[in-house]
Amino acid sequence: MSSIGSNRSVRLGIDFGTTNTVVVVLDAQGRPTPARFSFPHHPPSETCRSLLCLWREEGMPGRSSLQEAIGAAAIDAYLEDPADSRLIMSMKSYLAQASFRQTRLMGQVMTLEMLIASFLACLMRTIDVDPADVTATVGRPVHFAGERPDDALGEQRLRDSFRAAGFHHVDVALEPEAAGWHFARRLDAPATVLVGDFGGGTSDFSILRFDPANLRNATPLGYAGVGIAGDQFDYRIIDNVIAPELGRHATYRVMGGQPLPVPAEWYASLGRWHRLALMRTPQTLRNIADVARTASEPDRLHALMRIIDEQQGQALYRAVGAAKRDLSTAGRTVLRYDHRDVHINREITRAEFEGWIAPDLKQFDDAVGLALERAELPATAIDRVFLTGGTSFVPAVRDLFNRRFGAERVDMGNEFVSVAEGLALMNA
Repeated sequence: MSSIGSNRSVRLGIDFGTTNTVVVVLDAQGRPTPARFSFPHHPPSETCRSLLCLWREEGMPGRSSLQEAIGAAAIDAYLEDPADSRLIMSMKSYLAQASFRQTRLMGQVMTLEMLIASFLACLMRTIDVDPADVTATVGRPVHFAGERPDDALGEQRLRDSFRAAGFHHVDVALEPEAAGWHFARRLDAPATVLVGDFGGGTSDFSILRFDPANLRNATPLGYAGVGIAGDQFDYRIIDNVIAPELGRHATYRVMGGQPLPVPAEWYASLGRWHRLALMRTPQTLRNIADVARTASEPDRLHALMRIIDEQQGQALYRAVGAAKRDLSTAGRTVLRYDHRDVHINREITRAEFEGWIAPDLKQFDDAVGLALERAELPATAIDRVFLTGGTSFVPAVRDLFNRRFGAERVDMGNEFVSVAEGLALMNA
């Protein structure tokens, strides 16, 4: 994409996601076009993985400079030198967590806003855009991810991150409302639409009234959201397939006493890809080694240590993600993961997977019910349902909406760019 220069009539819609980020450019004629991200050795894509890799590069004697890469290039840089680089993942998941303010990376104290700003600034350079010279509408979830999220804090830190990246003109809008704007262009008559927007870390549901003759006056009627989405489904597979192979069911003894379960928090972190990287500390590795000395399954705990210490999170989650995608189109698949002496070759049926995610589907269903309640509408008053995001392809998720609203009213499409396109259109 060529530079859009200093033409502030050009708008950007930016869907900064937990897993992927999408940018849509709205030109002076009001036409939305997804930006395409190009990285060496990778085909151009309309999505950029929300990853930041940091490492130090030696320059003059005794001096080094901090280097950075994003998206597919971040993975390449990390794999080239995993011991001396840091791969930062799921930054959005921490926005509403007051307990996470800063961390020390590469000998430097960095706030969460600094890390996100670095990603965003690099993102804009990748598509040759000066953030100071455009107007952007940025998406936010109805409820941010995490335990007891502070949504006001999350939005403020999101705004601060964009400002730190050099954006001067930023609006913030709810992501499901933006997806609704995208979908409304299909309408040929006024309609009440329920939008289900499934991201990596959050799932949001909004009910809006659209009139295709006057889209600017779309009326929000009700909304609800939960802090789980596609990453939660990955966690269920990790918890049921991977964690048992790494000692989750093992016991250990303290001074010859009664058997105790190994610490559950290790496996909770194993199942959250943004937390797995944070386990690679001398203290955590020492703790696991201490437990392994008297454990019933020491070899499996040693395997857990190697996966953490050798930063296998990316490879592990690639295997999990592939299995999850297979189950969207097939009744069964095999999850394969190999690293040194860890060999996992486990068949998973769709029925098993749906049993694991049943509590999450219940949360989705409850949130949809809450959105209807807040809108003071029965399900029969919803004319159309629009589902967007990769998780909407999971058959059990689609079935949830088909049962409540009828399959004839449920639509899908443009699962990765619909939110960003709606954001670009909303305030044009």
